[in-house]
Amino acid sequence: MIQKLAAKGGVIQICLLDEYIKEPDTTTVKFQRMKLIHKKYREGTDKMSEAEKEAFFKEWDEVEAMDPDKLPTVKDLCDHIDHVKNLVGVDYVGIGSDFDGGGGLRDCADVSQFPTITLELLRRGYTETEIRKIWGRNLLRVFREVEKVAKAEKVL
Repeated sequence: MIQKLAAKGGVIQICLLDEYIKEPDTTTVKFQRMKLIHKKYREGTDKMSEAEKEAFFKEWDEVEAMDPDKLPTVKDLCDHIDHVKNLVGVDYVGIGSDFDGGGGLRDCADVSQFPTITLELLRRGYTETEIRKIWGRNLLRVFREVEKVAKAEKVL
């Protein structure tokens, strides 16, 4: 699938969501509790009262805080980036974050810690040009092409 994406000039955004970086251990108490929370609150927060939202986020945060040492790391994320680079080249890989209330890595829990990703890429020998591509230039290239096609077809 990555090869077909690259052949079309696309870019794969490696998402920082923990479960996308490392397969979760389904035998842990944390995984089982998270499953129960998803079942209990399957309607989502849109239909909740403020009190229900508060209870949900309190419960969610308690479970999220469990076993932080089992979360994947920036090194795990960069292993995925390496895989794509080695498979199809650096022009087809980017970074996608998922900080809307979940996800994250042990050593990159929010956007203030994004520099740890750049540091790890530097440690692995990535050039400044490659890092700029990964952090957004590849995605901007794709968006420019989308805009060009949309204008040609008068979609925009």
